[in-house]
Amino acid sequence: MICFPNAKINLGLNIVSKRADGYHNLETIFYPIPIKDALEILPKEDLTEDIFVEAGIKVDASPENNLVMKALRLMRTKYNFPYLEVHLLKKIPFGAGLGGGSADASFMLRLINDSFDLGATKEELAALAVQLGADCPFFIYNQPVFASGIGEVFKEVNISLKGYYFILVKPDIHIPTKDAFAQIVPTKPTVSLTEIIKMPITEWKGLMVNDFEKSIFPQYPAIATIKETLYENGALYASMSGSGSSVFGIFKEEVHLQQLFGNHFYWEGFL
Repeated sequence: MICFPNAKINLGLNIVSKRADGYHNLETIFYPIPIKDALEILPKEDLTEDIFVEAGIKVDASPENNLVMKALRLMRTKYNFPYLEVHLLKKIPFGAGLGGGSADASFMLRLINDSFDLGATKEELAALAVQLGADCPFFIYNQPVFASGIGEVFKEVNISLKGYYFILVKPDIHIPTKDAFAQIVPTKPTVSLTEIIKMPITEWKGLMVNDFEKSIFPQYPAIATIKETLYENGALYASMSGSGSSVFGIFKEEVHLQQLFGNHFYWEGFL
């Protein structure tokens, strides 16, 4: 039994207020993209515990702390099913603002539910997923949404980027959370993202923003340079995703720019 967890990007990200609990309220649009990991589970009657095998991009976490295994243990608190041999092939870069770990965790909840006919609804799985991370519930539904709160309150939006060409670049830069929030001044946007996405993509530049860029670009100018390069080569819209460090560009037509980005992680294709 196998599935293919996909990444997401943020179309705009506004930090609108600071909460009493120390977290920040935000507004963003989560949009799924076709960069994928592979996740397989093999039930084996002779196992006395779950086994985790990983390959691909090395994740800086012990097996017991990997979100996939946390999701598995969380499902065991609610349901009975055999011990599993779990295989994760990691292709989505981590520390990139793409939600790869969250995707793996939520797809694990879905895969176990479907494989063993446990009967959990999407709403029940989402309630479990939020215990693993604020953006995990998005991957239960895995469709474009306007997200608010800390990223766990969803409202469906009518947007499709199908047919546009997409380039994503992830430099070898890790951004600590404290750096991402440095110098952030929460501000309610003058125009809501739900209104901006109704406009042609050619009007998004300068209107749809990622507030994290204000503090991250001065600290990590290489990330800003990637965004500038995408625009210089014809991007209709370009932005950092989440708190970084990946940057994406949306193009009207197919382009090939890998030679411009050296050894950075690079992905291109139609959405």
